[in-house]
Amino acid sequence: MGTAVDTGEVIIILSDDEDAEENISFSDQSVVLVEVEDVKKSDSAVAPVALDEDLVITFSRRAEVLPHARYDCPIHVFTVTDEIGAPAAGNQLMCDQCFCYICDKLASLCEMWCCSGLCHCNSHKRSDFWNNLRNSLLLGGLQRFNLTLSELDSHLRHAETMLQSFKLRLSAKFASFLRGETCGPSDWNPKGLVFNYAPVYEFVSSFLNEADQQEGRAAAVLRLGAAEVFIRHFQVSGSYISHSPTANAVEGRLVLLQRVIASVQRQMVMSSLTPEFIHKLQEFYQKLFFPPELRHMKSSLCVRPWDDVLLVSVLKGQNVSGVRKDKGKKDLLIEQIAVVLLRTELLQQQHRYRELVRYLRVVESDDSKLLQQVRDLIPFFFCLDGSLPGGLHSLFPAVNAPAARLTPRLYLFYLRLFTTATAPPLATVRVSGSAQVCFSDAAWQPMKDAVPLPADVVVRFALRVQRCCPAVFADSQCWVSLLQVVNPPAAIPEPPLKFLHEAKDVVGSILLDQRGSNVQIPRSFQEVYPDQALLLLVTAALGQRILRAALSPALPVLNTLKGNLWALGWLWDSLSSSPERLGSFSQELSQEAGATTGLILSLTRGSIHTKQHMTPGLIPD
Repeated sequence: MGTAVDTGEVIIILSDDEDAEENISFSDQSVVLVEVEDVKKSDSAVAPVALDEDLVITFSRRAEVLPHARYDCPIHVFTVTDEIGAPAAGNQLMCDQCFCYICDKLASLCEMWCCSGLCHCNSHKRSDFWNNLRNSLLLGGLQRFNLTLSELDSHLRHAETMLQSFKLRLSAKFASFLRGETCGPSDWNPKGLVFNYAPVYEFVSSFLNEADQQEGRAAAVLRLGAAEVFIRHFQVSGSYISHSPTANAVEGRLVLLQRVIASVQRQMVMSSLTPEFIHKLQEFYQKLFFPPELRHMKSSLCVRPWDDVLLVSVLKGQNVSGVRKDKGKKDLLIEQIAVVLLRTELLQQQHRYRELVRYLRVVESDDSKLLQQVRDLIPFFFCLDGSLPGGLHSLFPAVNAPAARLTPRLYLFYLRLFTTATAPPLATVRVSGSAQVCFSDAAWQPMKDAVPLPADVVVRFALRVQRCCPAVFADSQCWVSLLQVVNPPAAIPEPPLKFLHEAKDVVGSILLDQRGSNVQIPRSFQEVYPDQALLLLVTAALGQRILRAALSPALPVLNTLKGNLWALGWLWDSLSSSPERLGSFSQELSQEAGATTGLILSLTRGSIHTKQHMTPGLIPD
């Protein structure tokens, strides 16, 4: 492959000193040959010669000239010149390994090597003109992304080829759109033309689908390269537009740009793109032409890299305000809601729950409503991190408590988390109109370092939620689940009558105490009969719920007390304080039981009697 040098054995010295003098001389070349005495023409092992105590020559071989740029040729001297129109003295000469600096291929294959007007044989790396020409030729459309040749790989080169082909075909598609389609004149369309952007929209969508299948950097370049073209599309003034949703160029262009932005934002947050490459993408996007109706989207790719100083300090807990002063300027942690959701998704995948909590507490966004919904799930992230007390505490901050906005489904979710210290596998927060906890039906698994909360703590949690969340207070299934916490399968022994009478006053004071959102259970109340005390407290709360409004369905709730009829009798005794409501509740039970099982119940003076046969599984005699 190499060109043999006739001067005998040589030593090759490699150098690529960018800071050398302007003139390319002996000290400036990247390949320098130093002639030495030719001992033998063929490669051979020579007898050891002791030149020094520590140096012995045991083998030598002839040098080979490796591929090199013409200006570095060790055989033909290169003349540095600013001349571009004609070859300088001897510059047109080449060896077998000379490459064209501009074309990046063998000089013998360069069509412009000695072409009059632009001689590539005179090119060298010390010239801005030749460097720009080289970058323009080798980078093509990628030069607009400010990429360097060292950043190019096969994926980006393929992307550049795809992009050039796309631009040519899209230009033809848009030209066809501007000509319109003939459909015959009419009263509502005198010119008889239909301008339908849908074919253009479908073509761009198909290209973006191809971009989705490419490697990360190439995909980003293809998406933004396509946006650079279609963002300039416009609707023909005064034209008739088809009724297809994407037939209008303005609306179709908006949908396409939103897709590009969403995809590139995801790459910036979720993928391994380097901060330097992300910055180049942002600069390219900022230079695009934005028509007036799209100018509000010009900052859509202003996404902080993960190594941003303010973001890092927030994630590490070193900054709890989201504000940083830099040279007298305030830097606020404000991000688009789409970026907030992407960071939330990634931090969940990486199980970095504490960092996620710190981030959500301080970040601000353009969609405060959706951001609040995500913040309401901070207790969930605490629990996934194994801190059930932290999750419980974060449900009831002094201001804007997430507990006040719990749905019955999410309340039941937390109730199970707190009582079992388990969680569904792969539970995540998903946003589709609103932020929700999504999980599969797979068996729940123990959470690392998590310990179930005591029953009295869980009861206090439930009662506090009922105070501030009407939806939970009204839901029948929420009462069933709470009663199951304090009402185990095994029957609880009935406490003395004296305790039952005293309990009425104690639980009444607990439930009627509206000072703050906290619920205080006196320690003395649980000292002797702790299980009975908690059961009576929840039963009394249920009684208040029944007295306030209809409870439907009620039978599943009452059915949880079938193992402890003394508690059920105590409930009816408390309901007797309002005979009118007790009577209506009895009718509600009769209608519910009659509609489902034919059971008619008569509730009198705190006891339950059956008028017909009772269905197994319902409240027994």
